[in-house]
This record gives sequence, C-alpha cells and structure tokens, in this order.
Amino acid sequence: MNKKDFPHVNLAFIGGSSTYAINFPEDLKLSGVKVLSKKTFSTPFGESPEFKLFEVNGQSVLTLKMHGWRPGVSRADASKQIFWVLKKAGAKTILAEGGVGAIREDLALRDFFIPDDYIDLSLRKDVYLTDKYLLIMRDPMCPDLAKILSKTSTRLFPERHIAHGVYAVTDGRHFESRAEVRMIASFGGDVVGQSLCPEVYLAREIGACYAGLYLIVNRAEGAGPDWSHKELKGLFYQEGMGVGEIIIESLKQIKPDRKRVCRCSKLRKKTLLK
Repeated sequence: MNKKDFPHVNLAFIGGSSTYAINFPEDLKLSGVKVLSKKTFSTPFGESPEFKLFEVNGQSVLTLKMHGWRPGVSRADASKQIFWVLKKAGAKTILAEGGVGAIREDLALRDFFIPDDYIDLSLRKDVYLTDKYLLIMRDPMCPDLAKILSKTSTRLFPERHIAHGVYAVTDGRHFESRAEVRMIASFGGDVVGQSLCPEVYLAREIGACYAGLYLIVNRAEGAGPDWSHKELKGLFYQEGMGVGEIIIESLKQIKPDRKRVCRCSKLRKKTLLK
C-alpha cells in the first residue's frame, strides 16, 4: 500500500471493552470532536480491523474497537495488524482502555486502574513486526500519559478511586481459575486482564508512548464473592460514556508539539543479533 493511502497522525486510541458498547466518539457529542472517515487497510498480517479517523481540537486521531479482536482472526494477528497500521500512520502517542478483574483487596467495582508495570503470563510472547530491535521494558507505560489519564479521571470523576499498580496479562478467551489467581497474587499482580500484552511491546517497537485506563469490572476468581454475568454485562453497557469522555479529554491535553519528557522512545535499541 502506498504511503499516501495512510492518514498521518500523532495520536491513536485503542478501544477496549469499556467503550465497546458505544459509537466512539460520536455518541459522546463533545465539542472539538469531528469524525473524518472509516477505513480498513491491507497489512502483511491480513486485512486490518476498521479504523476510524477523527479530529480532537484539530488533531487527527486513529481509533478502533476492542483491540481489533474479531472472529476468525487470532489475537496475535489482530495486534500486528493494528500496530503495522499505526506505524505506517506515524502514531507516537497511544492511549488504550479495557476491563480488568481485581485481585488487590482495596479495589472495587467501577474503580479506575492505571498500570505502571505488568506481568506477562500470556502465550503471545513472540509477537512483533520486525526483529530489528531490542526492547527494554524498564518503564513499560509512559509516565507522562499515565499522569494525564490519572488527572483527567480524577477531575471528571472525583468520587472514583484511581488506583495504580501491576497488570497481570493472561491469554483468554476464558477467565482465570482460582488457583491461577492465587498464583498471580503471589507474583505481585494487582489486576488481571488480557489486552496489555503484546500491545505494550508493539508500542515500544514502533517508538510510541503507550498508557491505558482500565475499569474494574469484576473480582478475580477467588479474590472475592463470585461475580455475576449480569453485573459484568451491566458494567460494559453503563460505563462507556464516562470512559470515552476521559479518553477524549485526555487526548485534548496532548499538544501537537508535545516534547516527550519520558524515556519511552529511548528504550528501543538496535538488536545485538546479526
């Protein structure tokens, strides 16, 4: 595909389960937001999911639903398709969201969780676009973007608990067993979910800053009373507008000429293997 076929963006948003139930960003009806187009792209890893190009206060943003997960496409391939497109578009600032299960006792339903580290227990380890780089995962989430998400969440939802900690990643598409949750807790995991990896690796590979906002949608198995499917479904359909507003207001705070004070782009090095 010719480079001119790609929009040029600095900003991207990877939608997850918390905004899946709404038509993002149109349903929010926020000022300064305008949808420009919808498009799929041919990639070396298959046809991409549909991307939506929109503007926030004049800045172009690429977004898509549910991490590109869809029937007939492996989650690894979906991730590669997404980040191949974001690389071609020049995205250097990526926000994401999703739903997670709480392991830590102080976390409650509807709390917001902003990870600052992760434990990868998934099987999607060897997911990359190229083997040219050595990725240093010292500071996996951009502290600058995490701070924007935290401040915006607190301003818009002062009654909500905004927590930070370690996100443990499992494969899905099933939930974890009680024994697995006990193991994760012993490793230091605060929440458990399925989307942070390999996205955090691929963001580093393309030289982009990456951070996410995650909604506590259940207690992990054995970490509290058994959760109900009805309550889980309700959270998915009730929280989309609020999470979507946090994302838009956070995007508005990222300046077009943003000078990165983080180390994200410096933690990608040329491979030592020849």
